[in-house]
Amino acid sequence: MTTKTQLMTAEELFAMPDDGYHRYELIRGELNTMAPSSHTHGKQANRVNLRMGTYVADNNLGETYIADTGFVIERNPDTVLAPGTSIVRRERTVGVDDSEVYFPGPPDIAVEVISTHDRLTEITAKVAQYLEAGTLMVIVVNPLNRTVQVHTPSGVISLTEGDTLDGGDVLPGWNMPVADIFE
Repeated sequence: MTTKTQLMTAEELFAMPDDGYHRYELIRGELNTMAPSSHTHGKQANRVNLRMGTYVADNNLGETYIADTGFVIERNPDTVLAPGTSIVRRERTVGVDDSEVYFPGPPDIAVEVISTHDRLTEITAKVAQYLEAGTLMVIVVNPLNRTVQVHTPSGVISLTEGDTLDGGDVLPGWNMPVADIFE
């Protein structure tokens, strides 16, 4: 006898009642429960968000989204990811209906801060999902070793506190000392 798993859609995920304790993502139709972020996680994600968001707003380059914003990066079965912070370039936000439950497509930049409860294999899989869906840059902040990895379709760059994180071709002109994330 086999048991068939009932897969969830993005719309069913959105309709779930808020339990006040967990955050959820949808990975190929399967619900993934995540604990709320630690204060260090939130602080570091916010530091990147503030710098990127200000630059994006000042230059009318698109929209910046905070944690818990869902992006539908795959359909049938549905995958909805919620990066710590993200950017969608202006040309991709034009015409997006504000009644959309989640953003229809991947962010152009996704920032993930590794939490103490995250498994490296899960982060690696999530980075691959973003890139396969069309995300142009995935920034992974690792508070434990105070490093940043920048993943793009052309490869990975590892940065330490003495380096500067920049937006490359995705967000030209934006930069931030890596040390500022961890100060």
